[in-house]
Amino acid sequence: MPLDCTSGFRFIKVVKPTNSGTAKAELKVGTKEDAVLIFPDWIKALEAETLAADEKSRRKFAIQGFLRFCEVGRKPASITMIKAYLAELRKQGKLVAEVRIALLWFFNGARVAGTADGGGSQRADPTRSSGLQGNRGSDRSMPPVGAADIGGPEWERALIKAARGAGLMWRTEQTYRGWARRFVEFMRPKGPRLVEKGDVKAFLEELAVKSRVAAATQKQALNAVVFFVQEGLRIHLGDFSDFQRARPGRRVPTVLSHDEVRRLFGALPGTSRLMAELAYGSGLRVTELLRLRVQDVDLARMRVTVRAGKGDKDRPTVLPHRLVGPLKAHIDRLRGLWEKDREAGAPGVWVPEGLARKYQGAGEQWVWQWLFPSRELSVDPLSGVRRRHHVLDGAFQKAIKRAGEQAGIDKRVTPHVLRHSFATHLLENGVDIRTVQDLLGHESVETTQIYTHVMQKPGLGVRSPLDGAAP
Repeated sequence: MPLDCTSGFRFIKVVKPTNSGTAKAELKVGTKEDAVLIFPDWIKALEAETLAADEKSRRKFAIQGFLRFCEVGRKPASITMIKAYLAELRKQGKLVAEVRIALLWFFNGARVAGTADGGGSQRADPTRSSGLQGNRGSDRSMPPVGAADIGGPEWERALIKAARGAGLMWRTEQTYRGWARRFVEFMRPKGPRLVEKGDVKAFLEELAVKSRVAAATQKQALNAVVFFVQEGLRIHLGDFSDFQRARPGRRVPTVLSHDEVRRLFGALPGTSRLMAELAYGSGLRVTELLRLRVQDVDLARMRVTVRAGKGDKDRPTVLPHRLVGPLKAHIDRLRGLWEKDREAGAPGVWVPEGLARKYQGAGEQWVWQWLFPSRELSVDPLSGVRRRHHVLDGAFQKAIKRAGEQAGIDKRVTPHVLRHSFATHLLENGVDIRTVQDLLGHESVETTQIYTHVMQKPGLGVRSPLDGAAP
């Protein structure tokens, strides 16, 4: 029975898949569609199944994709989210048969474990009792269950070992694993241990010619596959720079004028306006803005500290004088919310796993609270803990888009446009490009130079010949 059926989907009992990969399921009265599914030991349970290694790997990859979908949507795993995920895959033109089987297995496992919680009630962190808190080095981005995810096939385990040994960020590891899987599928029936330079070149050329991906996407695939082959499989490829590359395009960023910035702020209410003003005034990426903690804003020294920014790097940036008063009032209101959470016995906010092990209860301390917390508690789709998260990026993006429309701005307005405007306006005011590079956290000054193409008077401020022409 497909998961996206329109009839009442209550409880699924999964019959063990056959060798052909099919599965039977029947509906029974049980939990509600929005019941929270918590299955912290699903990786161990999957490894214990009597399935082929490739099938286990595909099933695990499908479940991980679903959990990431829940994490991005900031909603717990449930039947409703399963339906939404399958619908999204269909929109993208992807086959869902194997994904459906994997999610049926996941649902049944959660049900058998007794973790389908219809009320979304508060739970203890399931990772503490299941031994999922492993040591993962200095990667502050990896969720607790990530340490237990050591891969399925031998090639994937080799890649994960190399990635964590090199200290790659969790998102980078996930990206590399995705490209490695696509590359292994491309090579079938030849196994990854038999890879040759020509295989990599053929894969990259297919991306450029057949899939018509952007140059940045092909470059990402190149980095991922080379790392997989040379660092994971320990196979030296040599030079293969002669493959057909995707044609790079040059894009200039969208920048608002000072008047458009004022109109945009005027159309934003309350906390949304404060967030937008801080994003523009300090040049923050949207994730950097949302992940700010109380301790990251130093009102006395007029600085904002970005923790674990792009490339897992910390950096200081400026704090606008105009925001000192509003931020102080905002932080005073947050203290009351924090005190209510402590009185209610709510779990502390998420903190990096290494810090949580070293300083137990750090998430309950005032300095670690989110600067822009969500109004309600929500269930972490990975750990199952019901705690207070920060404001959702999707909600903030929608607020900015709506405000841009209300302000009558004839441009595509997003939170990142505020960062573009910050850099461009600084350059127009005479700030040197190296300083702007440091404030933005760019690795190379060439990245910052793109803003010189959208300044009000780029280059030497050449005057158009039309301005001097006779009327």
